[in-house]
Amino acid sequence: MTYTVTPLPRMTKRPRGLFRRLADAFHLRSQRLRLMQLTDQQLADIGLTRADAEAEALRSLWDAPSHWKG
Repeated sequence: MTYTVTPLPRMTKRPRGLFRRLADAFHLRSQRLRLMQLTDQQLADIGLTRADAEAEALRSLWDAPSHWKG
């Protein structure tokens, strides 16, 4: 018996639209602001200090994780 394997079509990464990028940026800003609302004990539980949280909150909107860019 002979089997033929057909390769799957190659998936291309589709660039995200402007609206999606803006939504992601504002979501990131919201997360950073919520991080500032955590208590020192809560920050310690996730391995952060108050200084770490403040530094993260002060980052600019376009300073997003590299896996978001594309």
